[in-house]
Amino acid sequence: MARGHEPYRRCIHCRTSLPKKELTRVVRKPDWSVVVDSSGKVPGRGAYLCRSKECVQAALKAGRLEKALRTKVPDDVAQELLGLSAQTSAA
Repeated sequence: MARGHEPYRRCIHCRTSLPKKELTRVVRKPDWSVVVDSSGKVPGRGAYLCRSKECVQAALKAGRLEKALRTKVPDDVAQELLGLSAQTSAA
């Protein structure tokens, strides 16, 4: 049997290409709200980040996420991203 193609995406901070499932997607929806997309299917402008705490912190501090989404990232979304990265690094 033929295997399917596994999509790769690039982290907006460290520029590392990884399988889509190993990255966290953040989306600016058509109504300009920003959400963390755990399903990978929310419509809108998406940006991908590594799950490492250092990468998430640096991307937020440098404004790379805001630049990629072309809008301000709310504090609650930033805290959610930091929480997810902390869970991943603890595991």
